This record gives sequence, structure tokens and C-alpha cells, in this order.
Amino acid sequence: MVHDSSDNQDDRARKSPPAAASDAPPERLAAPDVDPAAAGGDDEDDALLPDILEESGTVGEGPLAIGHEAIERAVRLAPTSPGVYRMLNASADVLYVGKAKNVKKRLSSYARQSAPLPARILRMIAATVTVEIVSTNTETEALLLEANLIKQLRPRFNVQLRDDKSFPYILITGDHWAPQILKHRGAQTRPGRYFGPFASAGAVNRTITALQRAFLIRSCTDSFFESRTRPCLLYQIRRCAGPCTREIDFGGYSTLVREASDFLSGKSHAVKQELAGEMEKAANELEFERAALYRDRLAALSAIQSQQGINPRTVEEADVFAIHQEGGFSCVEVFFFRTGQNWGNRAYFPRAEKSFTPEEVLGSFLAQFYDDKPPPKNILLSHEIEECELLANALSIKAGHKVEVTAPKRGEKKELVTHALTNAREALGRKLADTATQSRLLEAMATTLNLPHPPKRIEVYDNSHIQGTNAVGAMIVAGPDGFVKNQYRKFNIKSEGITPGDDFAMMREVLERRFKRLINPPEEGAAKAKDDDFPQWPDLVIIDGGRGQLNAVREIFANLGLTQVSLMSVAKGPDRDAGRETLFMPEREAIKLEPRDPVLYFIQRLRDEAHRFVIGSHRKLRKKDIREAGLQEIPGIGPSRKRALLHHFGTLKEIERASIADLGKVPGVSAESARRIFEYFHPQPG
Repeated sequence: MVHDSSDNQDDRARKSPPAAASDAPPERLAAPDVDPAAAGGDDEDDALLPDILEESGTVGEGPLAIGHEAIERAVRLAPTSPGVYRMLNASADVLYVGKAKNVKKRLSSYARQSAPLPARILRMIAATVTVEIVSTNTETEALLLEANLIKQLRPRFNVQLRDDKSFPYILITGDHWAPQILKHRGAQTRPGRYFGPFASAGAVNRTITALQRAFLIRSCTDSFFESRTRPCLLYQIRRCAGPCTREIDFGGYSTLVREASDFLSGKSHAVKQELAGEMEKAANELEFERAALYRDRLAALSAIQSQQGINPRTVEEADVFAIHQEGGFSCVEVFFFRTGQNWGNRAYFPRAEKSFTPEEVLGSFLAQFYDDKPPPKNILLSHEIEECELLANALSIKAGHKVEVTAPKRGEKKELVTHALTNAREALGRKLADTATQSRLLEAMATTLNLPHPPKRIEVYDNSHIQGTNAVGAMIVAGPDGFVKNQYRKFNIKSEGITPGDDFAMMREVLERRFKRLINPPEEGAAKAKDDDFPQWPDLVIIDGGRGQLNAVREIFANLGLTQVSLMSVAKGPDRDAGRETLFMPEREAIKLEPRDPVLYFIQRLRDEAHRFVIGSHRKLRKKDIREAGLQEIPGIGPSRKRALLHHFGTLKEIERASIADLGKVPGVSAESARRIFEYFHPQPG
């Protein structure tokens, strides 16, 4: 999708995304948080049904009767026009969000006690004490509002799209005479043209690199651009036209930017024909160096298209959705096609009760998916969904252009859907295998460590610093589905009284900050934790270290009054060899596992992930300090050598990447200075 930032602001003003929760009868409600490790929702719900009926009877005062009474009260006041309704429990938590063309008629279907309803619906009704209603002008508005609320509130009984990552875009800026090309995430507020979405940052980075070779557009920041007195290294290796020092004039650079925008807008064939013509013209005029430049640009464009795998011949712009269900789980595979090119794919695993049909899951998924994304002109589906026309109208309103939602039956569009369906089937197979493996590992870990039950949330802590500077602590989280990266946290060490290098004091600050916030959460944090379906309290805490670190953390936990959290420390083996670690737990002898034990390997993975995350956080702090302080912080590197280094390499980033040998080639930089510079950028963290 290609769009200008001004258009996006109008889209966001409408706020809601298309929601796909259909105007379906109540038996199509999603089940409450189904445990991924054991897909048995219907059986568990049905097992509770006799208790619910026995408590309530037909006219009794049990929770089911109370829920019916709450819904009947709402029916008496409900409008016969379109709207959105929310069912709430006694704690004011939203249980379900639905929309209807006629709200009164829809709620009446829940209130009829004579009609047989599935157990999950009865459970929802039994938990309901209040119904809130919002009227809308049209059913389309109700659909958009419903999707917005489902994604915001994450109700237990709705299908939930679990998505914590935004999509990256390519941005060609429009607020400078020499536009810059860069990767962009988040709100599209900067003036310019946005191209995307791309499925991954890697796909964007590869495309930008190839586009630089093809169109020679700068990627440097405006401040770096303005400070240049000579072209940087990218100009020397023919990845930039050098507008900063006027190696190319305004007209010539504008032509390059236009060609790049045309290529990303779907006019790739015309752009390649134009470059081929210029190459032939230069060759005929015996300007072979210029002809070689056009040749290299053409090769870069071909590389972009060859890396993208399957590219459609007749589909310019479309998102392709295919759903596959197996073992009580659903996988939705999404492919993005823009400008006739494949810009990647991503698999989603929405939370939904296993009795839901593929059409029901896909319909609800689509509405939530486009909550914060601009829809393309075409949406191709593997299954026909209900209210397809209503969804298309809602998306058209949101996008500001006509959107078609279809399930193709033949031709190339059908081939694209079939390809996506194959990927969905394979992705779900991998997910099920990983989930089963993870469950077995957690069960084995509980047995090995004598835990009361397999842990549902494991927290691993580590810290990093260099002689006490840029000290940072980190927490990574794992559960039944593997690493839970949206739960990771980093802690910049703030205490001024900590002695540089005091690992115990740093760990104390990290743990106290983490658990004090957990014990007494702020109001907004409490609300977030309540809505989140992942447990907030850990069953097991792992730290890097030996018996001394373990005892220090035990003391911290004792001061905080934490007694229900299991604790373990992992000491590195002799010579820091993996496979020879020692595990320490309170009131127990040290544990040594066999090097090939799967539990030991799992613990190593947890520890290594914590180390990776904390080192990354530490390096970001160091890079920030480097940017602020410059190279003068390195002993023996003054203004003259700094100038020589920047003139030689062009940017601080290239200096950081350089080897000792490359640094030694800079005039005025001795072998010892090269070593200091290299060690400054590549320290050994403590």
C-alpha cells in the first residue's frame, strides 16, 4: 500500500478498525481463555453445565438466573437500531463485545431461557451482571466500533487477535530538498510517502539496501547531511548520489527519487525499461563507465524482485488471508502483495474456542487486524465469511477508497490463496510441535527441580555493565508457548550509592523495583494485568550466579515477604563451559544435570536469552553515550584524529564496524590508537 502521511491522519481520525465479529447468533461466541497446551474447551464447558443448571434451576436465584435478569433489564431499554453491547461481570470486567443491526432483538436471543444454548454461552450469561449499550447510526459504524473495543478490551468470550508487533514501512521523506529513504514503524506523522506494509524488518532492510544501489538515495539523517564537507563512504561504494556536497544537482536527485517512488508504486517495468534505455544510450556513446552504473542499478532492481519469491502477474495490490484449523487451534497466514510484488508474510494464532468454524474465526480476525493498518484495494480469503459486504463497506470507509473482500474460486488469485493456505497448514504444524515440546520441557523441569507444578511463567534476570558504567538489568519471560517478548523488561540502574561493579546491589535494585510494582501496582498497571491472559506473577525466578547470589536474592525476597515464588540460580561450569552448569535452589544440595539433559539445555536457553537481551540493552545505552560524547571519550583520540576518522569512514557507525587493521590505515592513527578505538566499541561486558 502506498500512501501519504496526510491521508493516514484522516484514517486515524475515524479511529475504529473494521471488525469482523459478525451479527451471528449467540452460539458463535468465543470461549474464554483456552489453554493452548490442552485444547479441550467444549468438554470443560459441558462439565460445568450441570453445576450451573443445578445452582440456577429454571426459576432459581443462581448466577444463571441473575444473568438472565440482567440481560432482560437491558432488553427493556435497548434500542431497535444498530449498536454495540458489552456484557460485564461483577468486577466490571468486559466479558463480551458484540454488535447488532437490532440490539433489542439480539439481546432478546440471550434472554430466552427456553432456547437451548451451548455451555460456553450459559457460562457467559451466568457471569453477567450488567449490559452496556452504545447506539450507532449505521451497522457499519457498529462493526468498526466493535472491532476497536475487542482489540482494546480483549474480552474473554471474543476471538482475540494476539499481535504485539507493528509492521515496518519504507518512508521516502518529504520535508527536505534531498529526500531520505528509511525504515519506519509507528504513527505515520512525518511528511513523505509510505510504502508497505512489509512482513518483517529484515525484508525492509534488504529492500532499502537494494534501492540504495538502484536509485542512489541517501539514508543518512538530516543533521549528518547538513554537516558534510565531503561525500561519505556510501558515495564511494555507489550507494548514494552525494547530494550533501552537491555531487548531483537538485534536478538529477529529484529524478532518482521519482524513479524510486515509481518503482515502489508498481511501475517497476517502466522504470527498468527507462534504465535499460539509458544504459544502451551510454554504451552507444562509448561512455562505458556511465553504462556500467546503469547496469548495476538494473541488477539491484532485479535482486529486489528475485528475493521476494512468488510475485503475481495480475494482482497489483492485495492482502491474502488463509486459515487452517487443527487440534483445536487456528492459524491465519497473511501475505502482503503491493505493486505486484510479494512483501512478505506472517502467521497469526488467534485465541478462539475450538468449536468455532474457520469462517467465524477469520471474520472476527479481519476486523481486528485492520484496526491500526490501512487496508489494500483487494482482500483475498480462503473461506467465505458472513457479512462480507458489510466488512468491505466498513474497510472502504476506513481506507477512503473502495475495498473488495472476496474468496476467489479460480485463476491466479485462487493460486495465491492456495499458497497461503499451504503456509498456514505448515505454520500451525510447527506451532503444535513447539507447544507440545515446550509443555513436556516444563513438566520435566517441574519434576527435576521438585516444583509443585509445571511453571506457567518463568522470569530470568541478568545485569550488564563495564566497570560500573551504563549499568542495566533485564528480565526475560518464558511460558507454555516459549519466550513471551512483550513481557520483557529492562531496568536502568538508578541508585547513586551503588559501588561500580557491585552485582549484588544492582540485582537488589532490579528485583525490588520489579516486585514492589507487582505487589502494589499502579491503577493503570492493575487494569492492564487484569486484561492480560498471561499470568503476571512468576512461578519460578532464575538468576545468573552461584550460591552467594542465590542467598542474596533469598534475603531480598524475605524482606519483600515473597514466599510462594520458587527460586534458582545457575552457575557457569569450569572455564564457563556450557553443559557443566551447577543449579542451586534454597534448602537443597547443588544439582548437576547430565550435559545432554533436555532440561539443562532448556535452562541454558533461558539464561542465554536473558544474557542476549541485557547485552543488547547495555549496548544501546553505550551507543547513546557515544553519540552524546563523541570519540573524544577514547583516551588518546582528540579533535584531529576524530576528524581524520570521520573523513576516512564517513560515519560513526562505519568506525564502529571497522576492524583494527582498517582503523590503522587512517592517517595519524597508530596501531595502539586503533586498538583503543576497537576495544572502545567492542568491550567485554561484566
